[in-house]
Amino acid sequence: MSDPETYDSVPPQTESPATTNPSAALSFSIWPPTQRTRDAVINRLIETLSSPSVLCKRYGTLSIDEASAAARQIEDDSFSAASCSSAGEDNIEILQLYSKEISKRMLDTVKARAPPASATASPPSVEAVPVPDS
Repeated sequence: MSDPETYDSVPPQTESPATTNPSAALSFSIWPPTQRTRDAVINRLIETLSSPSVLCKRYGTLSIDEASAAARQIEDDSFSAASCSSAGEDNIEILQLYSKEISKRMLDTVKARAPPASATASPPSVEAVPVPDS
């Protein structure tokens, strides 16, 4: 038979480095985003630009190749604009600017690639409505 103390004993607990040294605690930075995050943004843009969505119903979808090129350009331009901004040291403000730039540039891209409105289409006609005599 085995010794019952073998199963009941718990090794002495040691403190983690984060507990003994607060500077060793896990920290993260909002800005700049990691390359993995930037790649995820690009992939989401490609999906949005090339698949049916509210945006594409109005302006049309792009082919995968067009969407890929546009998404990379949109993300890169937005990242550059946010990085060069005068948003100060507040990383949240820089991240918000990055997000706004992406949205603005995506909309500008789809509007620029949208098929032009038909030149022969005339505005709806308005019929004169008789006004009753009083």
